[in-house]
Amino acid sequence: MIYFDNSATTKIAPSVLATYQQVSEKYWGNPSSLHHLGDEAQQMLASARRQIASLLHFDSKEIYFTSGGSEGDNWVIKGTAMEKQEFGRHIITTSVEHAAVTNSLHQLEKLGFKVTYLPVDKQGRINPADLQAAVRNDTILVSVMAVNNEVGTIQPIHAIARILDYYPKIHFHVDAVQALGKNLWSQIYDPRIDFMTFSAHKFHGPRGIGFIYAKSGRKIAPLIAGGGQEHNWRSGTENTPAIAAMARALRLALTDESRHAQLQNQLREQLITHLKTLDNVQIFSGLTTDFAPHIVCFALKGARGETTVHAFEKQEIYLSTTSACSSRTGDESVTLKAMHVPDQVATSAVRVSLDEQNTPAEMTTFIQVLDQIHQHYQVLN
Repeated sequence: MIYFDNSATTKIAPSVLATYQQVSEKYWGNPSSLHHLGDEAQQMLASARRQIASLLHFDSKEIYFTSGGSEGDNWVIKGTAMEKQEFGRHIITTSVEHAAVTNSLHQLEKLGFKVTYLPVDKQGRINPADLQAAVRNDTILVSVMAVNNEVGTIQPIHAIARILDYYPKIHFHVDAVQALGKNLWSQIYDPRIDFMTFSAHKFHGPRGIGFIYAKSGRKIAPLIAGGGQEHNWRSGTENTPAIAAMARALRLALTDESRHAQLQNQLREQLITHLKTLDNVQIFSGLTTDFAPHIVCFALKGARGETTVHAFEKQEIYLSTTSACSSRTGDESVTLKAMHVPDQVATSAVRVSLDEQNTPAEMTTFIQVLDQIHQHYQVLN
């Protein structure tokens, strides 16, 4: 089996799964309970929080646990709207965001908030000048993803931050779900960022757990009210085993990160170089440093993306259409549409997404099968 769908989810690492099981068995008390079992669980939570903060060079008081990327995006966006609506009701984002961002914003639009969706170029990247022109006196939030989940484009986070330096009251949110473990931190983190969203299952952690970074001094309204956990910002009994496992997964993801990213870059280059030799193939991801090392999006023209996915699956090779979140619903690619890719080409797009466990031998096998599938489609057309 060859698994090239790591942007959808990664396989939990064995040591991470072991941590989850061990904490489940040993620290099963409620962290909010006053007895010693609760104290032990609370200490485990505090330890995981410190570890995550230390690995990313944040303060532990700036880390808040969530159920994953979608909740994190919803919380930052809607929480900002609720907290700052008396100061303004205008939000800026891009036309290539994850559905967790765009659908949250659509909900806010129904409540009277105004949203500016910035256009992108043929590579899926915004022009910072468009952001500058979009800022208004009533702008309260700018939300921009770090790495596009469909084509791998890295947005110009530092250029955006320099613009927002002049608007210190505007919240700056970065969806960094696709960015960890790819040796991209220097490109996607800037001190001007106020909030960042992360999800453990994208870096070999458990599903259903994630965290946000919230810069000290910045406030958002809680979405989940209850017993006052997470400093009264996100109520609900904490998932202690998953949180501890996530901390371990993050440490593993950042160990030898540069070497792992280099390997993925090599595999990406091998695939894109070969794709360029094939007729009726359009490539949407690039080889430059402003694309993430682990994502290659391309279209075999004349074949629908889901047909191509199933053709590879018959050979026990697993990839996806452009976004796993929308593949089962048949929704069109938001990113490719924003990049003005014709519909008949966009519906043919598929995404290969790599991680450090993939090998050159796997890519060689993938390319061999790709050639067979490509030749089949050429005969049919």
